Amino acid sequence: MSTATPGRPATLDLAPATAARGTVALPGSKSISNRTLLLAALADGPTRVRGLLDADDVDRMLEALAALGIAVRHTPGTRDFLVDGTGGAIPVRSARLFLGNAGTAIRPLTAVLALAGGEYELSGVPRMHERPIGDLVDALRALGADVRYLGRPGFPPLAIGEGALGAPSAPDRVAVRGDVSSQFLSALLIALPLLARQRGRPLAIDVTGELISKPYVAITTNLLARFGVAVEQQDWATFRLPAGARYVSPGEIHVEGDASAASYFLAAGAIAGGPVRVTGVGRHSIQGDVAFAGVLARMGADVRYGDDWIEARAGRALDGLTVDCVAIPDAAMTLAVVALFARGPTTLTGIASWRVKETDRIAAMATELGKLGATVEAGGDHLRVFPPAALRPATIDTYDDHRIAMCFSLAAFGGVPIRINDPDCVRKTFPAYFAEFARIAQPAGAGSAG
Repeated sequence: MSTATPGRPATLDLAPATAARGTVALPGSKSISNRTLLLAALADGPTRVRGLLDADDVDRMLEALAALGIAVRHTPGTRDFLVDGTGGAIPVRSARLFLGNAGTAIRPLTAVLALAGGEYELSGVPRMHERPIGDLVDALRALGADVRYLGRPGFPPLAIGEGALGAPSAPDRVAVRGDVSSQFLSALLIALPLLARQRGRPLAIDVTGELISKPYVAITTNLLARFGVAVEQQDWATFRLPAGARYVSPGEIHVEGDASAASYFLAAGAIAGGPVRVTGVGRHSIQGDVAFAGVLARMGADVRYGDDWIEARAGRALDGLTVDCVAIPDAAMTLAVVALFARGPTTLTGIASWRVKETDRIAAMATELGKLGATVEAGGDHLRVFPPAALRPATIDTYDDHRIAMCFSLAAFGGVPIRINDPDCVRKTFPAYFAEFARIAQPAGAGSAG
């Protein structure tokens, strides 16, 4: 069943492909783009943001900043934006924000607005209202914030009020669970400097349970440092914000290419000959998903690195592995499709967070892999894929999930036609994905490239 919405193409047919080669300039990272925009808005002084991602999730953040009275000016013909920082103040004190299905927008904005004061409502698409936010709300309430549920407790939509953040009894440390979404911790890290500056005292966050997706938290602390706030960290259990913390513009900041998006093209090079090179990320990337390239190398691919590029090509035949994916949850979806081309089963563990993403990704991936002929064992936090002797043609449902649409395009390298339902869902993070895929994919029967 297609999940296309009105005005979007219902299907895209991908012809069987036999080889992949070429170079892809990656779009900006979604995680870095939305964090950088919000930090620039909260900083003292203007910030020029270069290479911002052009996609739905970033559009939702830009719309929200405009509604909150923060000036953002676009340089025509580029992806460069000038953000006029407000020094931590939110000019518009009452607003209703629609944030689509952008977790990288709704979680940090909830924290920032709850600690900044004002009256706000935050909502999204129906799936966003099924994605948990209760652990973040509990932490904010413990700090004195007024956050209320407008629907089911624990989930958006939310109403934010003035709160009692300056009460003498307000604590200087707060606990948050780390085993549901790392975005809760990242949201607190972004927002708490506002409170530390107001109170003039250091603040601490204690993480309870195992922290998942640690590299995404590392992106957050790295960017905070770029904006002048040094986070003191004890392992991954306690994070301290200094007294009087304030964000200061770095003047200019470049957004790295999206390492999660890189995974599809690097996988294509590994399973279909290559070489395929991605530019915009390299050996010094701050994104955890660059570790995906190392997993490909362990499976047998030939992977090479530069300062601003990574390249993959076929090496020995790919071998199935058991991979702990807790640090690379998004790129792990690509591994599940690469598993179709490996010798022996591939087991992905540490993927419980898939259940609360854009869709229940464990259930969705198991269903769609099965259509291609794979045998799949799915559990609460793992997926085991047994590759078929040969892939079957299939129509892939995408569940309005951009990553499902992108990773299953790789099945075309199995020499079978693939139909992608609702292909335009990739607009969430990579609108030009299928055009870039067509550039590197060599259809079956085509002559060799020179």
